[in-house]
Amino acid sequence: MRSTTASGDTGINWARGRYRAVKPGGATVAEIDSKGGRSRDDAERSRRFQQMALPHLDAAYNLARWLAGNASDAEDIVQEAVMRAFRFFDSFHGESARPWLLAIVRRTWYTEWQRRSSSHEVAAFDDEIEQADDTAIDGWSTAPSDPQALLIREENTRLVHEALAQLPVEFREVLILRELEDMSYRDIAAIADLPIGTVMSRLTRARRKLATLLKARLAAGSAGGSQAAAPMSRQPPEPGPICEGDA
Repeated sequence: MRSTTASGDTGINWARGRYRAVKPGGATVAEIDSKGGRSRDDAERSRRFQQMALPHLDAAYNLARWLAGNASDAEDIVQEAVMRAFRFFDSFHGESARPWLLAIVRRTWYTEWQRRSSSHEVAAFDDEIEQADDTAIDGWSTAPSDPQALLIREENTRLVHEALAQLPVEFREVLILRELEDMSYRDIAAIADLPIGTVMSRLTRARRKLATLLKARLAAGSAGGSQAAAPMSRQPPEPGPICEGDA
């Protein structure tokens, strides 16, 4: 499935349009080629990095957009993450660059959140959303495709986006990676620095919370009302720890 941002737009147009502004290593390939002070090895390294990174920038922006909650911060996060990825590109020896790059995006966002938290720039965690009902809903299955199937079947893109935005970050990120990015449990575990069993448990709880929120919104819509979206939960889980209730 193609990535979809929190605003409903695809991230790939942003990725292709903004990549030259990122300038990994401080210069684009064209600029490197035009400077005699840069070696051909540097230019080749930059080319290889672009070939590796560009196909995954839409996914990187998509993840950053959902984590940060706004486009401006997401762009800053992705640009910083790409700079970091380029800096450590020589240490990458994996088969797939996608989970490696997304893990850097996640870590970059968490670092920025810590900085803002220490300077009181981040909104407080929404405890009421964290304590949302975990119980399954009559008539709803928690099969992996249910939230996505509901989206397609009912064409409620806006409602699903609003419901996703209400989820705590640790639930939202695994849903985005699994349902919108079609990533494997193994790759999600690598990105979030979690055991695979924890990823699966967290996904189950996230789907139940999402179903609860969607049911409430659909009921409000059928009654002719509109339910205002709660503020997006911004507090991140530290990379690695297991949330209470995770297996």
